Amino acid sequence: MGNEILLAVLLIVFFLALRHTVKHFKGQGGCCGGGGEVKARRKKLKGPVLGTYVVAIDGIRCENCKNRIEGRVNDIEGAACRVNRKKKTAVVAFDREIAPEEIRRAIEGIGYTVVEIHRRPRSGGAI
Repeated sequence: MGNEILLAVLLIVFFLALRHTVKHFKGQGGCCGGGGEVKARRKKLKGPVLGTYVVAIDGIRCENCKNRIEGRVNDIEGAACRVNRKKKTAVVAFDREIAPEEIRRAIEGIGYTVVEIHRRPRSGGAI
């Protein structure tokens, strides 16, 4: 009887560890920053889009990283951000002039490295 209980406990622990590992390798875990995942709020700009920056970022590893970056850039007045985790880029639309250095400071202030920022030719529309 004792062996069956021990085996059952070991199987449960193994299953939970396997499930966490699969989520981690899919980039769905909270690997960077620990604890639960940060949920970024979606932001819509109030005015017309004046332009868009494409930001290449090093250090994005999981959904938590994506959400942290989006949340931080969305805190900038007049900016709305969407991060593509697989491409390691952020697209930042803005409805007022924002210096690229302001975006760089926001992203690097939370521990990521901005590799490059370039302004996309104006095409209109939201992100």
